[in-house]
Amino acid sequence: MKKMLVAMCTLLLVTCGLQPTLAKADTAIDEKLGLPIVVLGANLTDAEKESVKESLKVEKDAEVEEITVDGNDLVKYIKDGNSQARMYSSAKITRLDKGKGLVIKIVTPDNITQVTNSMYATAMLTAGIEDAIVEVASPKPVTGHSALVGIYKAYEVSGETLDTERTDVANDELNLATKFAKDSGIDEDKVAELLTEIKKAIADNKPNTKEEVEKIVNEQLKKMNINLSEADRQMLIELMDRIRGLNIDFGKLSDQLSEMATTIKEKFGEIDPGFWEKVKRFFENLIDSIKAWFK
Repeated sequence: MKKMLVAMCTLLLVTCGLQPTLAKADTAIDEKLGLPIVVLGANLTDAEKESVKESLKVEKDAEVEEITVDGNDLVKYIKDGNSQARMYSSAKITRLDKGKGLVIKIVTPDNITQVTNSMYATAMLTAGIEDAIVEVASPKPVTGHSALVGIYKAYEVSGETLDTERTDVANDELNLATKFAKDSGIDEDKVAELLTEIKKAIADNKPNTKEEVEKIVNEQLKKMNINLSEADRQMLIELMDRIRGLNIDFGKLSDQLSEMATTIKEKFGEIDPGFWEKVKRFFENLIDSIKAWFK
């Protein structure tokens, strides 16, 4: 019995010692792509800003650039935007090498009440943001819409240039997505899938007229068994006709979304590949030892 207790204690100690070691995130400053940029809503209090920075794990970065987004930025990126709008949702954007895709993470999901990861992703691709890790946070419940404007500003501060026509359309797309989810009772991810499939069909079929866009919209609605009111269907057709005019290749969207998990692994580390081999050897030796005790 004493030997068994010793063995169990040994098992506990060794197993704890064999916990997977995660490769530390690279905290060196990326001189090619620039610093991660934290963009904070202008209407946050000092205490709320600190809370947001803690949620975004700013302290784990070697260095960040901090900026603020307010109503003037809303007017810059969105036509007919309200310069007096209050901005609370915030974000951290870390640029990635070309081809790495988008990684979207809402780090305070209880406080972003309407916009989902996939909604942000499809809107950002419309706006022209393709390769970045984007983390969204808010210290209080908000819809999450103003984070998109902050992401635009952060992306341009990092050295890129965005087409304001595209950012305006992307904002309308996000508004329509949240409207469908809220008013029509459609699952948020299904809304994002619908938008994505329509855009892919537009990229593949290259419609030349609004009537051809309408046909694509109707086909996708039928295919996904989604029923919209006539008013909502017309708004969707108008939006997609505007997107058609932007001449964006959305065919790669599904590939980018599927690469998100891989990108997270590359950015934040992964389990030591030798870990499971160590576990296997340990338990093989342990079993041999237990057999010997009962001989």
